[in-house]
Amino acid sequence: MHPADRIRGARSTKLQGKVIVLGVTGSIAAVETVKLARELIRHGADVHAVMTGAARGILHPNALEFATGHPVVTELDGSMSYLEMCGKGGRADLLLIAPATSNTVGKIAHGIDDTTVTMYAVNALGAGIPLILAPAAHETMLDNPLVQANLRRLLDLGAEVVEPKREEDKAKMADADAIVARVIRRLGPRDLAGRRVVVVAGGTSEPIDDVRIVTNRSTGATGIELAKAAFEHGADVEVWIGRHEVPVPTWIPARAFDTTADLAKLAGKAQPDIAMVPAAIADFAPRPRKGKIPSREGPLVLTLDPTPKVLGILRKRTKGPLVGFKAESGLDARELKARAIALLKEADLDFVIANDVSNVRGDATAIVICDAKGRSLEFQGDKALAAERIWSAVVHGIPG
Repeated sequence: MHPADRIRGARSTKLQGKVIVLGVTGSIAAVETVKLARELIRHGADVHAVMTGAARGILHPNALEFATGHPVVTELDGSMSYLEMCGKGGRADLLLIAPATSNTVGKIAHGIDDTTVTMYAVNALGAGIPLILAPAAHETMLDNPLVQANLRRLLDLGAEVVEPKREEDKAKMADADAIVARVIRRLGPRDLAGRRVVVVAGGTSEPIDDVRIVTNRSTGATGIELAKAAFEHGADVEVWIGRHEVPVPTWIPARAFDTTADLAKLAGKAQPDIAMVPAAIADFAPRPRKGKIPSREGPLVLTLDPTPKVLGILRKRTKGPLVGFKAESGLDARELKARAIALLKEADLDFVIANDVSNVRGDATAIVICDAKGRSLEFQGDKALAAERIWSAVVHGIPG
């Protein structure tokens, strides 16, 4: 068994059965394509690489043959591989050009096919095969008005562009995770396409003084997985993030909040089609004192006041489903569901996802999804899979 087959689908099956042609052009970022190819394979894809002559001067084709498990196309010959993959009825589900140099972008935009990669690209555009480009260049080169015009022209033709990272006066190729997320989004079900989604993640931090806070336990992991899944399903998603321990993906727009009052202000201006609120939001907040309270004054008594009800604000602002979350501890399944239903009715929610925090272990969780019609669905497993189950329930309903 080839090493590529050993890792296929190790991370997910979101690209299972999908054939992706990876076009590699002459940027130093070509050295990152081995990792990129392997990440695509870990999500189930069958990856075939094509390299320009300039790319071969940076990365040896043997590296990508190892990475993909397939011979690498380096020359145009009588096999007509570009038609087999990217012609009418071709095998490819998508052509990904990463890195895409400004030279290659310009050639494709003007129908020039004098390299292996541009030959694949002009045929893909003619055959209606999706095209994604991940540019890499010096900032001045990418910001050239002519290069920008070429990118806009390709966007008008239906191609997609993964924005590069702007660092050290360079427009570096996006990280592999960001590119893979765009590929999954393009080839996925797109059942959230055109929907504006807000996911509220993390925990609030209510100040006691200028140093100390009162907060709730939350890593933000569930909210981040829900935002990633929404992106992959085609949504225009934004994550509102409080105190958290897991990173927010660079490809998902984010707004930060500290207190429940901050969050209420965000909610009051939002107009989402769907809102999910897995955040650990404080029900009470202390009356903060200026400066730092001396630790030697003896016992400290805090007066806690009720905080704004963010779910109530979002209910007025959300056009479609509003999804709340109920975290409890030490309850049996019947009582957990009963409390979820109580929250659903009290806050006029469409769905409530309840869990017992004593069953949360690292990346694994156990949840029950309840809807306004009294139906429920239980799930145990990875938080990423839990996010998929939740979105499936919200978009397609709970059976029964």
